[in-house]
Amino acid sequence: MTDSAQPSAVVLLSGGLDSYTAAAIARADGFTLYALTVRYGQVHACELEAARRVARDLDVARHLEIEVDLAAFGGSSLTGDGTVEQDRPPERAGIPSTYVPARNTVLLSLALGWAEVLGVADLFIGVNALDYSGYPDCRPEYLEAFERTARLATRAGVEGARFRVHAPLIDWTKAQIIARGASLALDYGLTHSCYVPAPDGRACGRCDSCQLRARGFAEAGLTDPLSR
Repeated sequence: MTDSAQPSAVVLLSGGLDSYTAAAIARADGFTLYALTVRYGQVHACELEAARRVARDLDVARHLEIEVDLAAFGGSSLTGDGTVEQDRPPERAGIPSTYVPARNTVLLSLALGWAEVLGVADLFIGVNALDYSGYPDCRPEYLEAFERTARLATRAGVEGARFRVHAPLIDWTKAQIIARGASLALDYGLTHSCYVPAPDGRACGRCDSCQLRARGFAEAGLTDPLSR
């Protein structure tokens, strides 16, 4: 159980721009943060160090890292099954190869388990349904369904807890997300977005994530600190 007088929340923290912003919004809203980072077999594992940097910057109450090897299943270029697509037109329809089967369901379930132990009813996730790559588990209707599942599948829910999955970025463009982060004085130089970074961590500039990030900073009229 948490012992803080102010409300607490479990936040999923990947080390990317979106999860950093969502967690910072939770902090600005008065929540004490319990950050969860999952090593799920992602090939861009340098994001894990970024998650540690971001957690320190946000001064979270606790940062928990756990491992669940989704790479064992395959089915995604993000876990080494196939090649990450590059230079994909942003308007291209369809679910890309970087979709990780059931990833957000797995991650939210882990966050829910920790939240129940902590006595916390609020979960934060940095998903986005506008400026995203076509992932089905980034949609509002999915998050609403997960909230219902949380109430049905936990002792706390049966006993009356009202779990809420907060997705403050759900209907924002990437530019709006970056602008909000700038207003919170976030240091986006701490983050990592690229799906296929060079051995030294430099971004490729060509994957979906890199393209969305670059377009977001350009539309926000700001300079990406990682491009300097």
